[in-house]
Amino acid sequence: MKFLDHLEEWIIASLMGAATLVVFVAVVHRYLSGLPIPGLQDWLIQINTSWAQELCIYMFVWMAKFGAAYGVRTGIHVGIDVLINRLSDKWRDKFIVFGLLAGATFTAIVGTLGANFVWHMAQTDQTSSDLELPMWLVYLAVPLGSYLMCFRFIQVAVHFIRTGALPKHDHGHVEGLEDEIAAAKGGAA
Repeated sequence: MKFLDHLEEWIIASLMGAATLVVFVAVVHRYLSGLPIPGLQDWLIQINTSWAQELCIYMFVWMAKFGAAYGVRTGIHVGIDVLINRLSDKWRDKFIVFGLLAGATFTAIVGTLGANFVWHMAQTDQTSSDLELPMWLVYLAVPLGSYLMCFRFIQVAVHFIRTGALPKHDHGHVEGLEDEIAAAKGGAA
């Protein structure tokens, strides 16, 4: 599971970093192309960055789909649990498991419908306008992200049934910080 966790985090971080870099390059290119500097302006105008916006949109879609699965795994999705928390422990646990399994069912259905759509899209020659990527490749984010999210719902449900604990995101926690503090205290002694 650690491999999948790290792969998920790596994909999200890489897409975020790449999208930021692409947007930065496109904005700088657009700005510098408008400066009346002979030679530089002519050279920059010859460089086509019209694909940057389309690429960023696709990267953000993929990032959102994998980010949603990450949110389920880490407990950072927003939930309205005012009524659930007022129930007795027995009923609270049943409603939580029902909610998690409903999320798994919904994302499995979306994943299956998305996979069917991608399969039919792959039978066409449709490509994106600027990047000329096959559109089935772009839409592949829907089934992959949805199935991963379904898996995460099931994973959280099984963990909750076994332990009674849900993932809780601590906004103040920095992973690895305890090790750094311990190393600093050990080095200072």
